[in-house]
Amino acid sequence: MRPSYLGRILLRWCDTCHTPVMAKRCACGAATREVPVTPPGDARPAFPEDVALINRIYSDHFGAPLIPEGHLALLNKVPDQDRMEEVIAGGGVAGIIRYFPDKRAWEPVPRPEACNLFTPKKRVVVVSDDAVPFIRDQGMSVLRPGMVSIDDSVRAGDEVFIMTRDGTCIGVGRAKVDAAAARAMEKGSIVRTRRNIASQIVPGRAGWDDAVRANARVLEDAEAEAVAFVRSVTERNPGLVANVSYSGGKDSLATLLVVTKAIGKVPMLFADTGLEFPETYENVREVSEKYGLEVIRTDGNNTFWETFAKQGPPAVNARWCCRVCKLTPVLDLVREKWGECLSFIGQRRYESATRAQSDRVWRNRNVKVQLSAAPIHNWTAMHVWLYIWREQAPYNALYGHRLDRIGCFMCPSSDMALLHMIAGDYPNLWQGWTEKLNEWQQAQGLPAAWVTDGRWRIKEGRAEVNDADSHY
Repeated sequence: MRPSYLGRILLRWCDTCHTPVMAKRCACGAATREVPVTPPGDARPAFPEDVALINRIYSDHFGAPLIPEGHLALLNKVPDQDRMEEVIAGGGVAGIIRYFPDKRAWEPVPRPEACNLFTPKKRVVVVSDDAVPFIRDQGMSVLRPGMVSIDDSVRAGDEVFIMTRDGTCIGVGRAKVDAAAARAMEKGSIVRTRRNIASQIVPGRAGWDDAVRANARVLEDAEAEAVAFVRSVTERNPGLVANVSYSGGKDSLATLLVVTKAIGKVPMLFADTGLEFPETYENVREVSEKYGLEVIRTDGNNTFWETFAKQGPPAVNARWCCRVCKLTPVLDLVREKWGECLSFIGQRRYESATRAQSDRVWRNRNVKVQLSAAPIHNWTAMHVWLYIWREQAPYNALYGHRLDRIGCFMCPSSDMALLHMIAGDYPNLWQGWTEKLNEWQQAQGLPAAWVTDGRWRIKEGRAEVNDADSHY
């Protein structure tokens, strides 16, 4: 799948502080360097559970954890059939983790530079000295005459490290045969070497507090611009009551922080679909109490199940859920309470092509009584997280449990990697949802795989629509 640029990639690295920086110079004074991530390049911090997953995947496959203790890691989601994430550590892309829904398993796809962080113990192929320049410099495959040894665990299709006799990594690739078959061969290809964009990795210990300090000026400038934007929009629309559309996610939290600094306390407009995680409801409560803000709540729960009974589950290309559970209830509430309003929304250009092309101030065609404005439109995920940590704001606990986006627990736009994780971690929620899917599947005479393989997420015969591409 082709990657797309949604804005300028701002991610850089300071080798002095060993932290990500969104500017050409770190707060420590050192020059920073670009991190060559795949567009759109909206990398986010890897939380402890994310790091544990990465290390478990690499340990299972290569016999050692990838991310050293005390090192910062980032994840950059890249286009794929389901989920694929670049793993960034030491200022470079060390490799990828990729999910296969049919196997319910993750695969590591390493870069040679990963050996600056760890030493693989399994799935290693050692080559002779005379083969090194052909493999390292020309990207040629590992041929049987150049193979010195191959680890017993290697199977055809496995990702492997290609090493010299002295333990230097000169490449990575995918094995074409099992270890036993490779040893029995006299000629032929053993490993298809993969060419990668070069990525510099400089190991070093740091914490996220260090990253906040390294980006001090970046965060000050971003906040100042966002605050000025909020004040300007508010002044240009004096007759509209201001609020923050709060979802329980990181972007709406950062927006709330900016808005309250700019114009003081405003209500939190929470579109309650009835399908939120328990942690989201807790975050709404905690944030409202901490900042002394009123929560104005809509309720779309009944309408969701009424529509489900008529149309079946929502799908990526039939997202009636947002219109029914969010947009229409918000429309009704705004009309009843204010007539019209000004809502500040945590929308960012790096989230999707639709949002990248969106104006910063707009009216949703489904909720024309609501003037929407996006103070953090040009922020990356790293801006958002470092700002939240700088402000010591209470963020949704779900982010610490490997969720990268907050919404309805069964959102059809989620990849199968996320849905499988949710099914395992929230069995009661998922069992109830599965029962509803099974009822619809049986009533419509659909195959069982429609439920088990997640095929309910795509409605056949419909093009994708973007009615829901707006935050609440």
